[in-house]
Amino acid sequence: MSRSRNDEAWEKIFARWDALEQIRENGVFRVSADQIREYREPRLMAKFDHHVNLPEIFRENGLSILPVTRGDYLVGPFETYGRFGEELAPVRRFSLPASLESLDAGKIPSEAIALNCAAASGILQDFLGEETLVPTVSGRMSSDRFSFSIRTADGGEARVGVDHAQIEIDAAFEGAESLALIEAKRDVSEDFLIRQLYYPFRVWSARVHKRVRPVFLVYSNGLFRLYEFAFEDPDAYHSLRLVQQRTYSLEDTDFTRRDLLDVLRETPQDEEPEVAFPQANSLERVFNLCELLQAQPMTPVDVTQAYDFTLRQAGYYTAAARFLGLVVKDGAVFRLTDEGTRILGLGYRKRQAALCARMARSRTFRELLLIGAHKATPVTAEEGRELLRRVRPPEVWSEETLTRRASTAVSWVNWLLRPQGEEERQMSFWETM
Repeated sequence: MSRSRNDEAWEKIFARWDALEQIRENGVFRVSADQIREYREPRLMAKFDHHVNLPEIFRENGLSILPVTRGDYLVGPFETYGRFGEELAPVRRFSLPASLESLDAGKIPSEAIALNCAAASGILQDFLGEETLVPTVSGRMSSDRFSFSIRTADGGEARVGVDHAQIEIDAAFEGAESLALIEAKRDVSEDFLIRQLYYPFRVWSARVHKRVRPVFLVYSNGLFRLYEFAFEDPDAYHSLRLVQQRTYSLEDTDFTRRDLLDVLRETPQDEEPEVAFPQANSLERVFNLCELLQAQPMTPVDVTQAYDFTLRQAGYYTAAARFLGLVVKDGAVFRLTDEGTRILGLGYRKRQAALCARMARSRTFRELLLIGAHKATPVTAEEGRELLRRVRPPEVWSEETLTRRASTAVSWVNWLLRPQGEEERQMSFWETM
């Protein structure tokens, strides 16, 4: 398995300064940016947005890293990551004001534009329950001096002191009752680095009298997912809890069974794609990976560093995108195909229809989509297995392989047909002004 430059550099740092022995004796290993810079740039070596992105030697020893000053870090057995959890909120529909010409709901290429659209459409006002919001602080800044407790891998707690470490805030919006500090992302992931919320929360809780509200905004495939968190004990890094979660869109997200049947009628069945049948259960994350590739081609290692994927998962998901004809491997890198670029440029409903059409080229997916189109309930795992047993004889796949592939196929079909809208009527903040 390929190893990243971070893996190699951190292994050398640990060996040179006997880091594991220091951690055994003192609980932590303190390392400076100058020490790190001897091997690689600290900005590339000390920020890991997801647990899976941690260097191999960190994962093997249950370690994580926290910045504590402008130029120093602590490595220790810290529990630094949180999980988003299951989404239960239906999609709420908002609109951009018709007078705006510089924002396009169908073209949101960055976190910054997603934030601007969320503010301009009234999504943020609705989520935060504030009638008026004013954008305030953002960008990189220095923290104050503070300390906190953090849970460790053995179930205990450690004390960490921070003295003017660098923090970064993507956006802050202040209303009459609260200050919302927003971290914006474009990757659909299972976990996140709590520090991205906690350090700004501690800094601004000491500077303002209003309630400070840490918020994650994740934008992908036309959907704005907003998560508000709270720290029940401001002194405790690990006291994070989810307060609310809502999902919004600026587009029509009602892709119906009738739409699906129209797609199946219009899509000819081709030969099975030459790429192996997919084993990547989240079609949404397959599409989200294509969104990341829209910016630039990536190697498998690049994918793991940009996403919460191991190299094995990166292989599964890039193969799934290749099965759909959205991505091609070009030498050492993956890039979007012309068809992938075309589909990413479509509006939500046309995009879902295009994904269905790509799936329907395969006999297996076509028949499973037909089952889903004629059911009022989700396709079951057993229905998926029975279909694959018929389409793929036992000598082609083992029962274990068949079960894994059926799980992927059923997950994709059910994701495409899941209920989306909260109400038939369109909700617009600007109509109430």
